This record gives sequence, structure tokens and C-alpha cells, in this order.
Amino acid sequence: MFKNARMYRLGTPFGLPAADLEEALGTRRFRPCGPVEVATLGWSAPLGDETSGLVHGVGGCLLLCMRKQERLLPSAAVAEAVDERIAEIETSEGRDVGRSERRSLREQIVTEMLPRAFTRSRRTLFYIDTESNWLVVDAASEKTAEEAISLLRVTLETLPAKPATPRQAPAGILTTWLLAGDAPADFVPADACELRDAEDSGSVIRCKGQDLSSDEILNHLRAGKQVVKLALDWDERLSFVLADDLSLKRLKVGDALLDEIDDQDDPAARLDAEFALMALQLRELFVRMDTIFGLIGEEGGAGTSTGTALPPWK
Repeated sequence: MFKNARMYRLGTPFGLPAADLEEALGTRRFRPCGPVEVATLGWSAPLGDETSGLVHGVGGCLLLCMRKQERLLPSAAVAEAVDERIAEIETSEGRDVGRSERRSLREQIVTEMLPRAFTRSRRTLFYIDTESNWLVVDAASEKTAEEAISLLRVTLETLPAKPATPRQAPAGILTTWLLAGDAPADFVPADACELRDAEDSGSVIRCKGQDLSSDEILNHLRAGKQVVKLALDWDERLSFVLADDLSLKRLKVGDALLDEIDDQDDPAARLDAEFALMALQLRELFVRMDTIFGLIGEEGGAGTSTGTALPPWK
């Protein structure tokens, strides 16, 4: 299912019914690139091309899929074609080609080459949790996530969603977890991390397959480096790499939970079951993260945690 998770807090409850959302997305349904289009962007069926629905709802969560198709024009190939065209003009007409003409030639050549260019498509899944007011994007980069949210915002004409901002600095908390060995019982450090010097962003150490409690790692932390990425196992339910911007990468659902849906043979049914399972676990994980980091949303309020507040990393 999702390999990444980027969290965005909705400023107001998402009250649009699934049927109305489906109708709105239908106005911007994905279509392939035309002969001279560089890229197209639209909505696709989240459960695959064998299905037609643009919204898939389960457990208070609405699953959507943005699809982007681009024509691939290598800049080196365009530059070579432009140079050849300029050389022809200068030789046949005995004159230099100015900057403005060069720009026009480049545009002309791109238009000529586009219909023959290969295309590449990318699907980005994300969902709206209407019960806990989160929007979660399966994107490794902030740019891709913002592109998906922007498309939804344009489609709906409004969408008050912003990244959750932690009250407690994640790097400081993750560093303490390793340095003091006092990570919460439900967050078990795995075997990978990224360390960065607080005063020199170019000084980075990436560790994989390492014992993170070893003197080698601890000495780097004692020398002032901070943990900006840390592989974690959460409560035997999810494993992931948590970054200091609170994004999750290498996200996996625990094997014990996946065993519950192993009897699903139909691909769409299995995807539905995996989504329902993952969304529920992430909903509970975000409550836990809110307790630890203090997630500030659109209106400046805290996130979803309830009850007595715990110390910052307990």
C-alpha cells in the first residue's frame, strides 16, 4: 500500500460527502498527454484502472489518486537539435543568431519533438481521514505531496490543509532516545539512522544495518550530531523511517497484521483491505506522535491526542 506518509492537518472538518467528492473529481479526470502537451494532471481510480470510482471510502477515510503523465524530452537532445539548427542558419544565411531567435528556435524544436517523445506516468495515492482531520499523502518528497494537495484544492476551490508543525523538536527527541536509551516502550529503534551536525548541514552520517546503541554511534551524538532520521518499529504494528519533518518513509505494516488479509485473492479487494488496515494504524500512530511531539494544525491548536499529557518523549 503506502510506502510513505506525509501528514497535513485540515483546518476545518472535511464534510463533503463521498458522492459529491466523486462528482467534483470527475471534472478533472485524468487524460493522457496530447501530441504537443508537456504534461497532464488529473484524477484516476485509486483501486486501479480496472475500476472506475475516483473515491474509495472505508472507515471514515476517503482514498484518492492523482495521476500525472509527462513527455520525456532530454535537455541534452533539445540543446543538440537547437545547436544544429543554429549552425544551419549561420552557414546558409551568413549571420549570427541572436538570443531572442535562439529562444524562438528552442520553442519551435520542442514543439516538433514532443509528439515523438516517450511518456511516463506517476500515480500518487493519498487519503482524507474525516474522523481525525488528517490528509495523508504517499509521497517521498514534499514537492510531490504539495502537487497532489494543490490539485485537490483547485478541484474543490478550497482546502485548508497545512503540514503539521511539532511543538517539540523531533531531532532533539530522537537524539535523546538513542543517547539516553529511553525511547518509549512502543517505539523500538531499528538498525538505521541519519546523523547531522547541528551547525554544519553538510556534515552527514548515514548508518544502515548498525547497532544504534554502539559506542561508534553514541560518540557521534556526544560530539554534537543529531538524529534527523531514525528507523523505528512501532508496537509491532508499523515499521518506518521517521524524519525530523515527521514524514514517514519505508512504511510497512507488521507481518502479524498482514496475515489477517492473506486470504484475499482479488487485487482490488486486497488493496481495499490493506488500505483499511493501514489507515487505522496510522490514525492511532498520529495520536501517539501528537502526544510525543505536539502536532500543531491549521488553527494553531494541538492534534488529536486526548487525556493527560505525557512527558515529551515518554
